[in-house]
Amino acid sequence: MTACQVFRLGVTEYQKAWNLQNQLAEQIAAEQQPPTLLLLEHAHVYTFGVRGRAENLLWQQAKLQEQQVDVHWVDRGGDVTYHGPGQLVGYPLLPLGQVTVDVDTGKTRIAQGDYIAYLRKLEAVLIQALASLGIPAGQVKGQTGVWVQPDVASRCRHCPPELKQAPSKIASIGVKVDARGISRHGFALNVSPDMSYWKGIIACGLENQNQISLEYLLDPPPGMEPVIEEVVKAFGAIFGYEMRLVDGIVQL
Repeated sequence: MTACQVFRLGVTEYQKAWNLQNQLAEQIAAEQQPPTLLLLEHAHVYTFGVRGRAENLLWQQAKLQEQQVDVHWVDRGGDVTYHGPGQLVGYPLLPLGQVTVDVDTGKTRIAQGDYIAYLRKLEAVLIQALASLGIPAGQVKGQTGVWVQPDVASRCRHCPPELKQAPSKIASIGVKVDARGISRHGFALNVSPDMSYWKGIIACGLENQNQISLEYLLDPPPGMEPVIEEVVKAFGAIFGYEMRLVDGIVQL
């Protein structure tokens, strides 16, 4: 079974994590590093993907400064999302496709792979991890990410009524696969973030999109450690990797 190394980075500034992704992706493409999963939390940040629209940022600069929110435009798919403390962010750096060389011209061809299937696998990882934590979750047709249905949200006594009327998003996914077939960016699972920060954006460019967290659904809410443990287990099972925790914080 292929090994996948797992790095626990704690709270990490967004740019630093982005730079680390690029560095490791180069090394993985050169077969100097094995497949890698970075797990971390970010300080408050809004990130816009390649389909991002500036009008989906609702807070003005003064409000962003007051709330200590950075803004980054990045090369993942999708529109705008939020990352912050209490949210588990995962960046899988995996070789998904093979680079080929045209025998007639000698030119390198962009790596090919089933990248839609990769998105579905990331969703499956989070769905399986959430099930282990006692939360039924699933997909919504035509959307990327992981959602809970209103009947699940109804267990939340202090949630606003709209969370009990439509599916609510508990995890976002946005990825990039480079020309050598190495994945970047990844997923963000709401464990216990400050949910008020979603008021500053139109998340994923979708009006009236409900957001929910494990803290809303479980009493008492889980800490980050058991959530990480279940995500790592599910990731290994879905992708067929032997997960190796480099820092040894979590023992599986």
